[in-house]
Amino acid sequence: MEQIFRFETVAEYNALNNHETLHPLVSVIDFSKANPRSWGGQKKVRVFYGLYCIFLKDVKGCELVYGRNYYDYQEGTLVFVAPGQVLEIETDGQVYQPKGHALVFHADLLRGTSLAKSINDYHFFSYKANEALHISERERQIVLDCFSKIESELHQNIDKHSKKLIASNIELFLNYCDRFYDRQFITRDNVNRGILEKFEELMNNYFASDMPQLNGLPTVAYFAEELCLSANYFGDLIKKETGKSARDYIQDKIIAAAKIRTSDNSKTVNEIAYELGFKYPQHFTRMFKKSTGFSPNEYRNQIN
Repeated sequence: MEQIFRFETVAEYNALNNHETLHPLVSVIDFSKANPRSWGGQKKVRVFYGLYCIFLKDVKGCELVYGRNYYDYQEGTLVFVAPGQVLEIETDGQVYQPKGHALVFHADLLRGTSLAKSINDYHFFSYKANEALHISERERQIVLDCFSKIESELHQNIDKHSKKLIASNIELFLNYCDRFYDRQFITRDNVNRGILEKFEELMNNYFASDMPQLNGLPTVAYFAEELCLSANYFGDLIKKETGKSARDYIQDKIIAAAKIRTSDNSKTVNEIAYELGFKYPQHFTRMFKKSTGFSPNEYRNQIN
């Protein structure tokens, strides 16, 4: 049976990595200072994090698994973990020396700061394993510079300014990560186009089948799962590629399908609504009018 290691506090994680706890709610880790890892000789362990953790690994000393998917692990990969997530670590059972860096902080650090209001906007904390951030050498240096600024503040005496300055530097770092992900969306343009094409195909197949009547209107989460992506990553990708949210993109497809069906005089508006997956026809009429400026019947009269 796999053993579960739990890290609920910064002090617990510092102890594992042979670091002094300079602040009870935040730490910058240099894994080269950590004691060699053995995990009790087990080849596979699970680690529960009660903290926000951002890992920058310099070498591949072990495999990380999240949600049964392996991280696309390269030198210079950033992995983001939110409180409550569990990572699986696979090794060959031998002792190894971890290398790289990490920023860990407790959610309590954010209370009363601007970052408390925006932390959920950084969707990459809920991305899947195959959506990790791969950074260039220049970007890696920016990450290390950010870590260095945070660590420098940790070595100051804690005063009334400490929390605000530390949280501001973490927010700056997360904003850089946002920029790096934007770059990754662009540099993986061929992959993204393939996802868009599959998304379009999935939507066409959905409305050409009886799935709307069986399952209702399709959701962003449904298409993300079909494409083996997290809902947040999928939504961010669609937004970057098309300028529209995934929800709006799906709604446009619903309206396009509705226009085709509305041209068929043999079907009532209620029948069309149910065919498209609407539970209540009035919701369909409201969405159609908001999008086209006409009710379904008015639109039908316009084209027939």
